Amino acid sequence: MGNLKTKDLSKIGYTNDRARSLVINIISRHFKHHDKAALTALLTAVKDRPQDYADDPVLGPVAATFMDREITCDFRSFQLLEATGQLKIYGAREIEYAARQQMEVAMSLPVTVQGALMPDAHMGYGLPVGGVLAADNAVLPFAVGVDIGCRMALSIFDEGASFLKRYGHQVKVALKEFTHFGMEGGLEFHQEHEVLDSRVFQSTDLLRKLQGKAARQLGSSGSGNHFVEFGLITLKEDNALQLPAKEYLALLSHSGSRGLGATIAQHYTKIAMDTCKLPKPAQQLAWLDMNTAAGQEYWMAMNLAGDYAQACHDRIHLNLKKALGLQSLATIANHHNFAWEDTLADGRQVIIHRKGATPAHAGEMGIIPGSMTAPAYLVQGKGVASSLFSASHGAGRMMSRSRAKQKMTMSALKKLIADAGVTLIGGSVEENPLAYKDIERVIAAQQDLVAIQGKFVPVVVRMNKE
Repeated sequence: MGNLKTKDLSKIGYTNDRARSLVINIISRHFKHHDKAALTALLTAVKDRPQDYADDPVLGPVAATFMDREITCDFRSFQLLEATGQLKIYGAREIEYAARQQMEVAMSLPVTVQGALMPDAHMGYGLPVGGVLAADNAVLPFAVGVDIGCRMALSIFDEGASFLKRYGHQVKVALKEFTHFGMEGGLEFHQEHEVLDSRVFQSTDLLRKLQGKAARQLGSSGSGNHFVEFGLITLKEDNALQLPAKEYLALLSHSGSRGLGATIAQHYTKIAMDTCKLPKPAQQLAWLDMNTAAGQEYWMAMNLAGDYAQACHDRIHLNLKKALGLQSLATIANHHNFAWEDTLADGRQVIIHRKGATPAHAGEMGIIPGSMTAPAYLVQGKGVASSLFSASHGAGRMMSRSRAKQKMTMSALKKLIADAGVTLIGGSVEENPLAYKDIERVIAAQQDLVAIQGKFVPVVVRMNKE
């Protein structure tokens, strides 16, 4: 925000939390190269003459906080369109009918521009998991997902299989002592990261209340399919990392923004559904207009949750590396529950939502995992426009958690894991390998979208025990 601080905003009359949060977000996106004097003069003018800026595409939402009227979604009701936007489905044979039907509903929203469905897709809340949606100047909280900023992170080390043979016990101890899983709680030792000092935490009452919990949960992981695992990755010849083509020790993690992201998602989903009324099949796909204060607030909070998710992975990897005396050769990471401002092939500016999908712009690196026994793939995007520059985020579920629980016993899971040569710490039958699609088929269905750079095989897996 240049060198403008919250107290500087208060001095010029920005005493309202909503106005301050909008200013922090808008300045960081549009005025970061302006000096303090110019910003102060501009913001003072907006406060003193808000009517002059009411229709400004950038400053309009700020001006609205100083006017009697506020630019909002106006509690409007919308009908679904009969003629829908362009939808591309990858690996259609792998995708259940319910997920495709959900995506068709999303395609009929008035704000939808384009969509894509990845081969790991399955039914979710609002948008299916594996759904990618480009919207016009609107953000859909349920098209981002509840676990905002859920992501993958991979660290590659200058060690091989012999490290796991020599220090297998130490690896297991480190995974038990330096990770924490579950809905509540956190690590038993203090964690630090610059994200906790972000000014955005002070921009709204909601985020202020969540800062303490975020500090407590830093460096921990959630439940369900979240994991931290050591394994071996074999890199291909002429790989994008420019590392020698051989087998390396690697650490792979999957988790998101913990209670911070979940609370943000719930709060703004309610606002969206209260202000943007849709027919029953589409109710969960309510959106926030980016020209409204609520839209700008959510965008700012979503990005904070994404930064926090990254911070959790940073701490997980740092803690384990220090515990085991490892040095990274390379680290690759990507979000898969998030929304980004992007430009389509025809030049249109849109908000691309990836709910359980990996960004795959040309040259962009990503990780697509399988299951606790199946391999993960290190990939490089090819930038395919019809996929909205995306790929799958994993193998995708083939069974619901309840069905997986019915079909698998803990003793059968232990045998399955042992036969695969994997050590499992924690874990549950809901996440058993047979509950997931065949990762090889899912990867084959998107060979036009990504180029494989390496194959990771899990050896020691840590998950939540439910």
